[in-house]
Amino acid sequence: MLHCNAFSMTMNINVKLRLEDDTKMANRKYFRSLVGGLNYLSHSKPDIAYSVNVISKFMHNPSMQHLGIAKRILCYVAGIVGHGIWYSKVSNIKLFGYTDSD
Repeated sequence: MLHCNAFSMTMNINVKLRLEDDTKMANRKYFRSLVGGLNYLSHSKPDIAYSVNVISKFMHNPSMQHLGIAKRILCYVAGIVGHGIWYSKVSNIKLFGYTDSD
């Protein structure tokens, strides 16, 4: 996953995940490890928290579709690796934040 194409969104909002879909089962141990790492990462990157929560619901019975979405979240994280907040020792720093009301 080092050279994956970065995505602008963690997951497609129109995709409805189901427990039983038409894809084969994914490796449970690998999926649980991946989602556990994403869950830990969501503490410092809260924008992935919703997507990680959605795929966490399928930890006991993951399909290849669920694994694909987990990998898509990884590709999203690869694209935003340079984003973040930098804290300085300087006391006169001004931090501005903007949000969309939607």
